[in-house]
Amino acid sequence: MVNTQLFQTRPGAQLPAADTHNAAQVPAYAFSPRHQLAQLAATGCLSQTFYASAEDQLQRVLGLAQGLEPAFVAKTAIVARQAGHMKDMPALLAASLAVSDVALLSQVFGRVVDNGKMLRNFVQVLRSGAVGRKSLGSRPKKLVQQWLLTATEKQLLNAAVGNTPSLADVVKMVHPKPAEAWRAAWFAWLIGRAHDEAALPPLTQAFERFKRESAEGVATEVPDVPFQMLSALPLSAPQWAQIARQGSWQMVRQNLNTFARHGVFELPGMAEVVAAKLRDARAVAQARVMPYQLLSAYKAAGEAVPGPVRDALQDAMELSLAQVPSLPGRVVVCPDVSGSMASPVTGHRGAATSSVRCIDVAALVAAAVLRKNPQARVLPFEQAVVKLKLNPRDSVMGNAQALASIGGGGTNCSAPLALLNQERAAVDLVILVSDNESWVDARRHGATQTLREWETLKQRNPQARLVCIDIQPSASTQAAERHDILNVGGFSDAVFTLVANFAAGTLGAEHWVGEIEKVSLAAQ
Repeated sequence: MVNTQLFQTRPGAQLPAADTHNAAQVPAYAFSPRHQLAQLAATGCLSQTFYASAEDQLQRVLGLAQGLEPAFVAKTAIVARQAGHMKDMPALLAASLAVSDVALLSQVFGRVVDNGKMLRNFVQVLRSGAVGRKSLGSRPKKLVQQWLLTATEKQLLNAAVGNTPSLADVVKMVHPKPAEAWRAAWFAWLIGRAHDEAALPPLTQAFERFKRESAEGVATEVPDVPFQMLSALPLSAPQWAQIARQGSWQMVRQNLNTFARHGVFELPGMAEVVAAKLRDARAVAQARVMPYQLLSAYKAAGEAVPGPVRDALQDAMELSLAQVPSLPGRVVVCPDVSGSMASPVTGHRGAATSSVRCIDVAALVAAAVLRKNPQARVLPFEQAVVKLKLNPRDSVMGNAQALASIGGGGTNCSAPLALLNQERAAVDLVILVSDNESWVDARRHGATQTLREWETLKQRNPQARLVCIDIQPSASTQAAERHDILNVGGFSDAVFTLVANFAAGTLGAEHWVGEIEKVSLAAQ
């Protein structure tokens, strides 16, 4: 008689067998090459993460970019920069186009290389030889020249902050030929050549004047230049306060401890001025801030940063989550709180390593969904689901910190689905936020346990949908893509828009990759 335990008939569709192994060497489903590139472009940081080295990420991206059509590579670069707010990956993809399709690079250059930092990143990637060439080449050189010859003085000054390469290095490489006298004088000033100071544009003239006056002890009005150009000068507390007033939203967010150290918040009314800037809704939107960056600023703010400023960071957090949707039906959000999620979200970067971990981002996503969907269930998981009661009326920051405080243990992506099945719960949408490297529930053959549990849940809830948000560079998933399963990578607010569209049934068959394909390459 046949063994009915081994050959039992299971309800539902025949599930596909796992076809690859994840970084934990456990069976998983491989993404298509297009999906792999999209995933790496949205999450890859070209730095050491828990499961992937910087070199591994680089080689995988380059291999994918060489094997895919240049048009898709260009579209992915645009999405990674404009929607994902990434820096290194879009520059790398743009540089790869300098080898595969330089005409297409010309077409999309301005949408990817949209500021001086991105320009320097692009040049550095090309001259490193990583994409197969060390020289810029005539067309890329002309694109860099065009940026230099059309940038405003303020854009040029911002681009001049930073090294490897410095903007002066870039100018020496490409030899721009400016038509305007002020630009010619500015380039000469930048690279240390003789120039007519009277021909310099106004901000640069003001900076040179301020340096002389500072040396003489008579400087008063601080020029509106990047503060890094001023930090070596002997500035007073009122002058630092002026820098805070004039600075961009992102600069102020990043330098709260610097302002505190220089006595800015001890001046009457300055705490309120900085707080008002941080909670300005328009400024938050224009800054393209990722919610995790506000969490980073909040965590990093020292005791000398006053309460009103810290409160304003929480207000800005709420504003940055404006795109979090109100989702219909019964929603369950499941943040991964396992040990591997303690890895820095942007990888290990030496002294520049972010204090924000993957678990912080997962917790932030869960807390944000709960804020907009008060009836949602939150099921944090590691080897098993961790019991935790959250109040949807508490701040997003507070709930995120409560979730992030329970980290540890192995990764079991099927655990929350198994619990829902044990409860025979009615569910419309499940959102898993993880590094996707499940291993506790490993199976030797057939479908992954995550997909098995999902199929069981679908028998009770045929209209249910599953979203797997991966926040680390990965080439595989525990739940194969299909009409009711969305795999998406990244940690910008654009992910929330995709989740809402998927929940509403408005994404096409390829889901996320399909959205990238919709991007127009026509000149804008």
